[in-house]
Amino acid sequence: MKTLLYSLLGSLLFLFCISCREELVGKVTTGTITGKVVQKGTNTPLANVKIYTSPTTQTVFTKTDGTFILENIPLGDYSLKAELTGYLSTFQGVNVKTQDGISVVFELSDDDSLNSPPSIPILLTPLDQSVDQPTSVNLTWSCTDPDPGDSLKLKFKIIVKNSLNNIVFEKENIKVKNYVLDNLIFGVTYFWQVVADDTVNTPVYSAVQQFKVSDTPNNRFHYVKKAGANYYIVSSDESGLNFQFTPSSVNSWRPKLNNAAGLIAFLRTVSGNTQIFTAKKDGSDVRQVTTTQPVLGYNYDDLDFSWSTNGSELLYPSFNKLYKINKDGSGLALVYTTSDGSFITECDWSNDGSKIALKTNDVNGYNAKIYIIDPLGNILQTVLTGQLGAAGGLNFSIAGDSLLFTRDISGYENLNHRQLDSHIFLYNLSTNVSTDISLLGQKPGGSNDLDPRFSPNDAEIIFMNTSNDGISVKNIYKMTLSIVNNASARTLLFSDAEMPDWE
Repeated sequence: MKTLLYSLLGSLLFLFCISCREELVGKVTTGTITGKVVQKGTNTPLANVKIYTSPTTQTVFTKTDGTFILENIPLGDYSLKAELTGYLSTFQGVNVKTQDGISVVFELSDDDSLNSPPSIPILLTPLDQSVDQPTSVNLTWSCTDPDPGDSLKLKFKIIVKNSLNNIVFEKENIKVKNYVLDNLIFGVTYFWQVVADDTVNTPVYSAVQQFKVSDTPNNRFHYVKKAGANYYIVSSDESGLNFQFTPSSVNSWRPKLNNAAGLIAFLRTVSGNTQIFTAKKDGSDVRQVTTTQPVLGYNYDDLDFSWSTNGSELLYPSFNKLYKINKDGSGLALVYTTSDGSFITECDWSNDGSKIALKTNDVNGYNAKIYIIDPLGNILQTVLTGQLGAAGGLNFSIAGDSLLFTRDISGYENLNHRQLDSHIFLYNLSTNVSTDISLLGQKPGGSNDLDPRFSPNDAEIIFMNTSNDGISVKNIYKMTLSIVNNASARTLLFSDAEMPDWE
């Protein structure tokens, strides 16, 4: 009986041990791996980094804040790997010992070691050693980068130096392979170079090439065009080959060339005032002539001034006064004051210096009067008075025996100073007879002829014509004075242009 009892107890103990052993074998303990991936050096969190273990368990990707979690990882030793395109893959050994798990931090470095630099830029235009280049040149070049990802990061810098004063111009962060170089100086040689930078490798420099700008053209025509609210001056020959004489960033108008001085004078807005400036024929050496006494009057568009023939002095209006000043800004002197307080808007000086033509008007631009004075201010002759409508456009012939002017023959007057039918008249100072040049040249109906100027030989005139609607394009024409009653007398010179000068 005792033996049987021991046998039963032994069987029960064996079965209990077998059951416990099976439970221990079937239950496997796991842990958790958490971590974060950042960029080395900046600690910026990196998203979408691939995280996986070896031996293989599972694969996850980091969140936007760079964090990740691997759950239910059996306890043991693992190699943990982080991968992201553009970065060097990184390994870390981890030992998951307990269910509490382990935390790690990855620092990924940029994969710059495998990045190739861009090619050496090849300068395309203008060609090396080229000459007679314009004052605005489009620099172009070619350059490639073997790494596709760098094409969007590739930036260029141009370095330009000239032979005149060795001034260096640099322009950085250019994302295209061309750059327009403006306001170049006539007759000067320019040296240029391009630097390519992919932001990874050391910048790559091109060879240095050179080009020369053409010599200053002897242009006899100057006029203005408009860019936004500003006028800018253009220098041109009769064929239309031209260059921009003043920048469009400043308001400049009424160009007048004086060949004796080798200078072009013009009006420019400075701190709200209208001042006289001069510059060389290539647009360089810009100098302000008037300072303390600016050019003043009704409607700055209509204001005009005049050179002396020898180019030493300038005449200009300031409300009811006429001033004279040396071209260097010295010697400011009052020449004349109107007796009735009317504004002097325009003036012209005869070639021999003996006569000055004036156009005066009231504060509204009307009650126009055109008359001739001598340098002492004595009135010599009245050309126009007592007419309704606007008038202006004074210019002496070379001999000083004739005067061009314009008058709106419609006599129309309004607050906007609109002109409906402005004609050019040639006034003979000896006979006091006016000839309607616009009528002889068959001016188009509904248009205005304005700002006439004699040609250098007095055989032709240059002038601006535009529709009287006040918004249409303005064009500059020339007309031969010997051709009468013929519309073909008018020849279009410059489109979308006004305020012409022909010297």
